[in-house]
Amino acid sequence: MKLIADPAVAVKIAKMQERVCWQHPVLQARGIDQTRLVVDDDRSDSPDFSFLVIGDSGTGQYRGDSPQRRVMEQLLAHGQGSNFVLHTGDVVYLVGSKEQYFDNFIRPYREWLVNGERPQQIAYDQMVFKVPLFAVPGNHDYYDLPWCVGLIAQATLPIRNLFQRQLDLDLGWHGSNKGDAYAQAFLDYLQRLTTAELRQHIEAHYTADFRGQRCLRYQPGVFTRLPNRYYQFRQGGIDFFALDSNTLNTPLPIPKDKTGRLRRRQLKADRQALINARSRALAAALRQYESRSEDDDSDTYTKVEQLDEQILDIDKQLADDPDLRLDIEQLVWLKQRLIESWSTPEVRGRVLFFHHPPYVTEASKWYQGQTLAIRRHLRQVLDQVQQAVGEQTAGRPLVDLILNGHAHCLEVLKTGDTGHADSHINCVVCGGSGFSLRRQRPEGPDLWELVDSGSERCVARSQLFISRHGQGSQKHRPYSGLRIDVQAGTPPKFILRPLIAERFQRQWYHYPLAPIRLSQGVEDT
Repeated sequence: MKLIADPAVAVKIAKMQERVCWQHPVLQARGIDQTRLVVDDDRSDSPDFSFLVIGDSGTGQYRGDSPQRRVMEQLLAHGQGSNFVLHTGDVVYLVGSKEQYFDNFIRPYREWLVNGERPQQIAYDQMVFKVPLFAVPGNHDYYDLPWCVGLIAQATLPIRNLFQRQLDLDLGWHGSNKGDAYAQAFLDYLQRLTTAELRQHIEAHYTADFRGQRCLRYQPGVFTRLPNRYYQFRQGGIDFFALDSNTLNTPLPIPKDKTGRLRRRQLKADRQALINARSRALAAALRQYESRSEDDDSDTYTKVEQLDEQILDIDKQLADDPDLRLDIEQLVWLKQRLIESWSTPEVRGRVLFFHHPPYVTEASKWYQGQTLAIRRHLRQVLDQVQQAVGEQTAGRPLVDLILNGHAHCLEVLKTGDTGHADSHINCVVCGGSGFSLRRQRPEGPDLWELVDSGSERCVARSQLFISRHGQGSQKHRPYSGLRIDVQAGTPPKFILRPLIAERFQRQWYHYPLAPIRLSQGVEDT
């Protein structure tokens, strides 16, 4: 029995378009740009600013505690004066159920919410942020729960509570309903409005003007909805592009030639090995419970969740009827907006943020088909942008910074000469803000890739990796968030300030790490 179900790409796109009334005649008649927002505050033009980053945070209580709340305490202590928060996805685990938003999001982040002093009175679909929060959906925010699994999950809740120290699968009743819970929590959910109500809503909230086109006015403390699942905003001369990578991560079909048949055979063997490993992990949890062990180092939840994710990735590659729908519309949008950004003199930098990382050294991600798909599509877009803007870049990378989640760690990487327009770009993975942490791959910090000649090229190098490490009583679990300071000038300077809440020997230790100044371009790659 599958624990989770991942909707098809076409379903994700269609459902999200319905929810925001994508290109509705009323919106088109008023020339509304449904992929842009303007932050209505008096700080959006300052070239010196800071923002916070979290990702993969959406778990509830874990071992009687809340790691994401511990990270939040660090963000509150060291994030004073920050202009906004970016969330890199997986807002609520395990399947983005609406009934889990209170425990897994509202209560941990109550200080950022209007009426946060009374969090129990905040409905998940009525949240208003005092501090602007810009989210992108993660894969778990789209996952659904088969009805039979939801029924079993609730019927066995007392038993699961007994197992909490070894295995606490954080399940609700429903799943995300194909991303509907995420959309109601964060997006400007227009689908439920009548035509007359839609007109009134537009006149109330789509009043910002950006280069002669109307768009959504984001008002902290008043109205804090996002216009779409992917969108753009500008802060201090930096263009931020939020993407939905869940519709861009479908692996390519396996060829039907001899090489493809061998590949399919190997993947099937790998899948069975993962299933066997999952069975052993669950059996170990049962033995541990029966012995009433108080061992805090089982990490069964981590193992099972990671194995399920790897199995799902292989299933996507082995699918007899592969999901070949590609979100061309989003890719074209990104290409056009990046070209426009480079043609705008007042823009001095560009930041992309989305869930699935194109570069990462966390143990299970680099060889996944989804990682390859994201990297391939990003390169295609950037190559086209590079061809269009030509010498305008003056040797700078097309994008100054890429922020991702999905890998449960905090990692700083930089690409080298990839042979594409994603060369010499700073990449940061911020996915260790509350859920089960993962280890770094044993191959180390260098990421190698096969090129057409059959040789290998080092395409990226990890400069910092913070996540679970050590064994037994010496095991460390450093959960993390990030503050990023942006300095005036062109190109902009980015200073990373990792904020750590570490669990070690059943105690918590809170500390910031030394600031990291990101280099620009080819230097120090």
